[in-house]
Amino acid sequence: MKSNDLEQKLEKSDMSETDKKQIRLVTAALPYINNIPHLGHIVGSHLPADIFARFCRARGYDTSFIGGTDENGSTSEIAAEKIGVDIQNFADKLHLAHKEIYDWFGISYDLFSRTTKPLHHKTVQDFFEVINTRGFVSTGKMKVFYSPDENRYLPDRYIKGTCPNCGYDDANGDQCEKCTKVINPTQLINPRSAQTGGIVEIRDADHLFLKLDKLSPDLEKWIKKQKNWRSQVSALAMGWINDGLKERCITRDLKHGVPVNLKGFENKVFYVWFDAPISYLSFTQEARPNDWREIWEGKESRIYHFLGKDNIPFHTIFWPGMLLAHGKLNLPFNVVGLQYLNYEGGKFSKSKKRGVFCEKLPESGIDSDLIRGYLTTIIPETGDSEFKWEEFQRRINSDIIGNYGNLINRTVSFINTRLNGVVERPSEKELTDSDKRLVKAIKQKAKKVTSLLEEAEIRSAFSDVLALSTEGNKYFEENKPWEIIKTDKKRAGQVLYQCAELCRSLSILASPFLPASSQKVWEQLKMDGRVDSPGNWSAAAETGRHEKYAPKEAKVLFSKLTDDYIAGFKKVVADTNDISELFKK
Repeated sequence: MKSNDLEQKLEKSDMSETDKKQIRLVTAALPYINNIPHLGHIVGSHLPADIFARFCRARGYDTSFIGGTDENGSTSEIAAEKIGVDIQNFADKLHLAHKEIYDWFGISYDLFSRTTKPLHHKTVQDFFEVINTRGFVSTGKMKVFYSPDENRYLPDRYIKGTCPNCGYDDANGDQCEKCTKVINPTQLINPRSAQTGGIVEIRDADHLFLKLDKLSPDLEKWIKKQKNWRSQVSALAMGWINDGLKERCITRDLKHGVPVNLKGFENKVFYVWFDAPISYLSFTQEARPNDWREIWEGKESRIYHFLGKDNIPFHTIFWPGMLLAHGKLNLPFNVVGLQYLNYEGGKFSKSKKRGVFCEKLPESGIDSDLIRGYLTTIIPETGDSEFKWEEFQRRINSDIIGNYGNLINRTVSFINTRLNGVVERPSEKELTDSDKRLVKAIKQKAKKVTSLLEEAEIRSAFSDVLALSTEGNKYFEENKPWEIIKTDKKRAGQVLYQCAELCRSLSILASPFLPASSQKVWEQLKMDGRVDSPGNWSAAAETGRHEKYAPKEAKVLFSKLTDDYIAGFKKVVADTNDISELFKK
């Protein structure tokens, strides 16, 4: 971001009356129900979406943060069949496992639902009726795979083969995981059944198609108007437009999914990538049954989608195309496309036990805010990033504990042990140049963090929070209150008042990133209510509001991660099991 652009944004960072009325819907990509998430899944959508949603709530926007498990389609069928359990039992247990992990991380969903709920099925069918009536659905033949061994048609995810674009030999039938290209399964080289590995035949079958080609001109106009998207998101979307959009099949030959409500197609279900994004609509209806239309039809509403790069085409082309075909619903305001998180020079691998697997984190005893803090520093916003154990230990110990945690602890401890537990506000004329520089830094950093979060620049915003903490530690060292107190106790108290003011501001600004520990800081300072209550955010930039501070006894926020702890931690979080183990208990 250019400096002059940032300055303009900072000038506009104070909320106008119009902003205060704004409604925001924040969504994270729906995880497939067929696996337990690892850190790559958390950092790829759930965590950045949560940070943004927490910021929106704190700033006073009418915010709803929704998500859920994607339980329809072939991925669920395949996984359940492999384990040998019925699909309902499978989905029930995995939905709960996902929810427990997101709760541990402090992912503050207002609703975490499921695509198998009756309301979702009805919403999908109603949505289809609208776009069909408006002439955006066609019928036609599609070449599909049939397995003689299994005596059934095989949908995309039941097919494996070599990707025609990058040569990856284990590509899925609808998308290559390696190069992220969305593909037609008939393009696969050497296709085979994902279940048996056996040969497959290509046959013609009747299906329904969304007329994306008819929607292309309006999609192109809309994409070109998007000024909030990251460059790689816009480039990927325009790449699809420039290649020429074609009709896209929206039905599949499956038993498990949303039944097609059209005569002659009753034995089919909707393609999971048609039904899944409609969950944003059905989940909103579930969360806000009385005023969901304000989000999806209101002029004061903004919709934000957080997702990994493999999902970008679906949220910039297919889902907006569906919304344009519907004609009455708001399109996304921002599609926050994220890249991949790798692990120590390679990919996460459950079979090789390479990675940090989330179901094991509670056993490790680590504070979830520490994981959140490190992951925030490596959110893959513009390119792939990497989890590294050495960096993990160093950044947590130095940046989060040694910088942020240390400032809080030394401030509260000094007030309690050296200043009789209370510091009072100095008068304006008593402020030194050093005090004024700190006050200015608090105001500027608070506004900058606000501006960055408005743009969903999560990493940079957190970096500035930590930079403000660094300013506080420098101020503490420069003023040497441990020496001043020997000759001028009043001045020492003034220094610690400014430090307490900074700790209060930091607790507010850090609350979207480190929610649990920020609340602890707030309570140590004896502040009322919740640190993230609407109205507090604007107070982060203001100083001198409080007559005095009389904090509670200092309590260390975090314990440093020793080499021995890291060694044990690595073993615990890598010792993952196949999901079949969930059904043996």
